[in-house]
Amino acid sequence: MDVEQLSILNLLQLASPALPVGAYSYSEGIETLVEWGAIADAKSLQHWLERELHFGAIRIEAAMVVRAYNAVAVGNLTDLNYWNSWLSAARETEELRNSSWQMGRSLVRLLLELEPQLESIFNAVGHSANYAIAFGVAAHCWQIPQDAAVLGYLHSWATNLVTAGIKLIPLGQTAGQQILINLQAHIVDATAKILVLTDDELSSCSWGLSLASMAHETQYTRLFRS
Repeated sequence: MDVEQLSILNLLQLASPALPVGAYSYSEGIETLVEWGAIADAKSLQHWLERELHFGAIRIEAAMVVRAYNAVAVGNLTDLNYWNSWLSAARETEELRNSSWQMGRSLVRLLLELEPQLESIFNAVGHSANYAIAFGVAAHCWQIPQDAAVLGYLHSWATNLVTAGIKLIPLGQTAGQQILINLQAHIVDATAKILVLTDDELSSCSWGLSLASMAHETQYTRLFRS
């Protein structure tokens, strides 16, 4: 089989909504923002996702995909452990940290069933692998190019949150697909910038996400876990 075609298929599988990691159960604060009226239609949902791609915490997550990928590539498991701990500490709220850990555990469990040789790598990760870290390890194992892995991670994130918005606002499926098309240029631009982020540039402006996530912890009725 052609190596490039195989890497594309591997990326489609890793970034697929069908991947059994429970991403569908999280809205990353969108449920609260809809209740507050801050997100009320397709335009405001798209605006929120655009701002998150350029300035929000998802940039840091995707940067951790890159660092996990690089650590595995050179066999530096100490760095892999460090960046996993760093990302855990950088999570803004308990809900966001728990969602990252839960999805990470699910992906690690799946990968160990499919690729048992990764056990020593995940043992080195330490306590509760974050989803972005496990994604980076999988991308390297499945020979997915680094830029494609980041594109896939961001597109998977956007797809999940657009799906949450469709249910919560609510929106039609066509509107959701139009948002994803409109986000493509932003995903490509964000990927290019994330790939060259230095360690000193690992920062985000995510106070809106933090406030929405903290409020969601005590929201009276909820469809989502974050």
